[in-house]
Amino acid sequence: MKITDIRLHMLRVPLRTPFKTALRTVERVEDVVVTIHTDTGHVGHGEAAATAVITGDTHGAIVAAIAQVIAPRLLGQEVGDLNRLVRLVQTALVRNTSAKAAVEIALYDLFAQLHGAPLYRILGGGGEPVLATDLTISVGDVDTMVADAQAALARGFRALKVKVGQDTALDLERIRAVHAAVEGRATLRLDANQGWTPKQAVQTMRRLEDAGIQPELLEQPVPAHDLQGLKFVTDRVAVPVMADESVFGPVELIELIRMRAADIVNIKLMKTGGLSNAIRLADIAALHGIDCMIGCMLESSISVAAAVHLAVAKADAITKVDLDGPSLCAYDPVEGGVQFDGPTIRIGDAPGLGIVSIRDLAPLPG
Repeated sequence: MKITDIRLHMLRVPLRTPFKTALRTVERVEDVVVTIHTDTGHVGHGEAAATAVITGDTHGAIVAAIAQVIAPRLLGQEVGDLNRLVRLVQTALVRNTSAKAAVEIALYDLFAQLHGAPLYRILGGGGEPVLATDLTISVGDVDTMVADAQAALARGFRALKVKVGQDTALDLERIRAVHAAVEGRATLRLDANQGWTPKQAVQTMRRLEDAGIQPELLEQPVPAHDLQGLKFVTDRVAVPVMADESVFGPVELIELIRMRAADIVNIKLMKTGGLSNAIRLADIAALHGIDCMIGCMLESSISVAAAVHLAVAKADAITKVDLDGPSLCAYDPVEGGVQFDGPTIRIGDAPGLGIVSIRDLAPLPG
């Protein structure tokens, strides 16, 4: 199975409601989709989210990286030589992690198709191919966040990720109100998206503890580069602290473990540059007894499907699931592949990612 063509497309899918964090507001998924074609007629699918405030990737940078640098390295190569293909992708550019992720996902999809098995089995997984995800409650006014939380419960979600990190006094009001609305029916995960100082994080969490509110975890309370600040929070609060933007790859994870700066790490394919480094993160974390969450950016079920397969394959390390991108979308543009039904995620038996077709794709020059 040889690679004969690599094509780029733009996918635009509106969200059910605007997605708001301490860093940005987004009204639709707008991602670059990669399709890798072969001489056997098999097609691999990948997707790149342009999240400039986190990864530095824009649509233009993603398209240029793939079309001008990565794709020429892969044309004519054998899909079966996966490790070599991954090295070609990872050494093509220093950063551009989202572009690398999209191409890697498509390559792993093809490799699993070549061997006639779902990707999670190719990655060594053999357990139950079913997951349960949380749902994100965007930052906003208190009444809206409470209404969104109640709507999430009505859809069957039993874990909610509550976005905070803009104003600690208002954040406390938001958390208390959402907690009161869902107490006993859903667990809360707090995500400050780098929006607090270390002292603000500690003070806020202690006030919640005094009020009898015990979230499941606190995600990335301080700026990504501030590992000392992250450790300051981790050492002083009872709630487990999770690193997200602070960890892109193995080097950052090893330093975080050395410093004991966090209790949990959030793995996202758009940060790691695809599946190869995500696998390394899960393995390193497992060796050190660190729990992982599998997360996503604002992505459709194309790239999120790859994260689902990874989570099932690495269930010993990945104990928490935040793969709600498809659930935030107004509709799923993908036929086949992983099925997203409210909080429940199921993998079928089709080879690779199992994607049959994708609607609403607009071709891009490349």
